[in-house]
Amino acid sequence: MFVQYKTVSINGINIFYREAGNTSNPTILLLHGFPSSSHMYRNLINKLMGEYHVIAPDYPGFGNSDQPVMTEFEYTFDNLALLINKFVEKLQLEKFSLYIQDYGAPVGLRLAAKHPERIQTIITQNGNAYEEGLLSAWDPVRAYWENSTEENKNNLYALLSADTTKYLYTHGTRHPDRISPDAWNMDQFVLERTDNKEIQISLLYDYRNNLIKYPSWQEYFRIHQPPTLVAWGKNDPFFGPEGALAYQKDLKDCEVHLLNTGHFALEEDLDVITNLIKQFLGERLR
Repeated sequence: MFVQYKTVSINGINIFYREAGNTSNPTILLLHGFPSSSHMYRNLINKLMGEYHVIAPDYPGFGNSDQPVMTEFEYTFDNLALLINKFVEKLQLEKFSLYIQDYGAPVGLRLAAKHPERIQTIITQNGNAYEEGLLSAWDPVRAYWENSTEENKNNLYALLSADTTKYLYTHGTRHPDRISPDAWNMDQFVLERTDNKEIQISLLYDYRNNLIKYPSWQEYFRIHQPPTLVAWGKNDPFFGPEGALAYQKDLKDCEVHLLNTGHFALEEDLDVITNLIKQFLGERLR
């Protein structure tokens, strides 16, 4: 059993993805967060590929996928979701479980609401869909939403610094000295590419449109009731545990686990989350 590293062209954009496991097994689509890539799932893929067919793409401008120039590709969550939907169709993924983290939530929930028949279960790891999950760390971004001045824009560059990327990986962890610097250095390498920070600012500005869609995603939950596993790093500075618990308002089959770790919970609680996934899916994908 091994991981394959592949690229597929979608609308002329090369999308990199990791794939592992037997295609006859249940599929899990892993959608990454900010400022990471499918690299954040490198260890989880190894844990799951014996029992599941696992696929993890990189969005345009992230990881090993192409970074089209901003005049040729509009970096919005609508566009990312449209492209990932075409990725799903090109790979002929008819039914799958959806694993969402951070930016993976607005991308993945657009897919789920558009094609609910494809979604078998949802696993959310700090993938927010409720306003109560947004903490004060969003304040500089909210200020830019409300008043897109150059000053407010410049304040956002601090969120793209090497210090902040490291902070996202280490804040709230029990053992920060056990978090590999390879993770944040990999992310920062991409953030430092020419024009990438402007791309990230565009996505941060567009994030306001995700909040507008929250009610429609919550309606999707209420109508379609996808079995949902919430495995949430409760010390995340951006997405608080209130956002994890909020899923229970609309979902009848919703299992919530608040883990004593940070934003990238897989870095510290890989084995815990792996066991939760296997138990949860084992009971629901019979």
